[in-house]
Amino acid sequence: MNVRVFFILAGSVDPYVVLTCRTQEQKSSIGSGSGPEWNETFVFTITGDVTELTLKIMDKDTFSNDDYLGEATISLEPLFMEGSLPPTAYNVVKNQEYCGEIRVGLTFTPE
Repeated sequence: MNVRVFFILAGSVDPYVVLTCRTQEQKSSIGSGSGPEWNETFVFTITGDVTELTLKIMDKDTFSNDDYLGEATISLEPLFMEGSLPPTAYNVVKNQEYCGEIRVGLTFTPE
């Protein structure tokens, strides 16, 4: 999964992404700046009732709790039908307001 993030933020950030698929959670490495790009692969075991992937974008803080920057939710139905989705931009929302986008490509491999 290739992940590219763009945020409308002031100041410097050290973002990372927490990917959640039902009860499974994985975390990206920490990027730098408001437009980091990760080229990382995350593997989830998908059961029949899973319909979405949630991406929570966080800002790593050294001396305090990490800051929540926003999140995006990706419907997995098109992925199951097509087998893969090219890198696509999804809106990142915080408090019901647009605050940037995250671009993600997905591949589904049935067992």
